Amino acid sequence: MDILTYVAAKLSGFPENRVFGSGTTLDSARLKYLLGEHLSVDARSVHAWIIGEHGDSQISAWSSANVSGVPLSDFREMRGFLDHEENMMRIAEDVKDSAYTIIEKKKATYYGVAMAVRRICEAIIRDEKSVLPVSSIQHGAFGIEGVALSMPSIVGKYGVEKNIPMSLSEKEQEELKKSALALQDVLSSLDL
Repeated sequence: MDILTYVAAKLSGFPENRVFGSGTTLDSARLKYLLGEHLSVDARSVHAWIIGEHGDSQISAWSSANVSGVPLSDFREMRGFLDHEENMMRIAEDVKDSAYTIIEKKKATYYGVAMAVRRICEAIIRDEKSVLPVSSIQHGAFGIEGVALSMPSIVGKYGVEKNIPMSLSEKEQEELKKSALALQDVLSSLDL
């Protein structure tokens, strides 16, 4: 999806902000749902993102996750969860593997993707200026240049208006750079 987003942006002739992919919108929704379930709180109160590639190198941005403004680490302690790291790793893997599980059972993931695309279309049609983790060509965030990947972005009637700056741990920044490099390797093999 990220490669197709990049190619479409380069070949279409449209401004880059008008060409973007669904990115990790569905993955982030799954993350919020699983976190809400784990913490016994309404998933609509969970603010967490999957960033980077929509695929195997995606990153759960735990350091910026919160529940209604309360950092995830503080909220989990309030709720009495002690085995947090193990649970977070399991949840991240469940999110990453969910598409494979769904394809195995249903032979496709089109319902979830359709819901994510519907949400993005609403943001565009209503000019909501919603923050969604869509895939767009990056220019400088965390040293990433010229590759399409997912970052939280303001989405409205003109497309991606702006990427939202995020606080990431050093480990998450390194993982994001690795995700970008994996995509860059594929792009370098294309004749564009």
